Amino acid sequence: MRCARTLLLTCWFFAGTALAAEGPSFSCDKAEGVALKVCQSPQLSKLDRDLAALYKRVLSQADSDTQKPLKAKQRGWIKGRDECWKASDVEACVLEQYQVRIVELQIQSGTMQVPAAVEFDCDDGSKPFTAVFYNQLDPQAAVLTYGDDQTIVIAQPAASGSKYGATGVEFWEHQGEAKVKWYGSELTCQAVH
Repeated sequence: MRCARTLLLTCWFFAGTALAAEGPSFSCDKAEGVALKVCQSPQLSKLDRDLAALYKRVLSQADSDTQKPLKAKQRGWIKGRDECWKASDVEACVLEQYQVRIVELQIQSGTMQVPAAVEFDCDDGSKPFTAVFYNQLDPQAAVLTYGDDQTIVIAQPAASGSKYGATGVEFWEHQGEAKVKWYGSELTCQAVH
């Protein structure tokens, strides 16, 4: 009997530990809205744990002058993530928010070599367009710059070529030609060699 009780307690302990490891980095006890969505999704919970660990590492490596704006940016990011309740696909919005923030912090950490920017000549010719591809990151991403505007896009599945996207932006390169959708504008671009 004592052996069975010990086995039962041991199983209960390890089951509780495993469940805790599956949740996000924050307590779900009083979670609501988008935070509750994160608690309910194994994928979003994992991204939350990954982001929390990365943020902690980047924060610990930052000097005191950099820590304050980094903390403010993180608080702002949380508020932005929580605005996903307004999206037509809340889970997709939250997923994108986590992926983009993880990429931002990985780039900001300074632990990787920044790839060379690829310049493009686009059909409208009004503004310069460049892309920096971070294929060594997880998730793979690109930083697109169109004139003075810049955004991070995440690699997307594509039947052929390379495709990256985020809300309002899509970049698809195939056989040397890039089709770009930039917040309502559509461009056709060629890489400058």
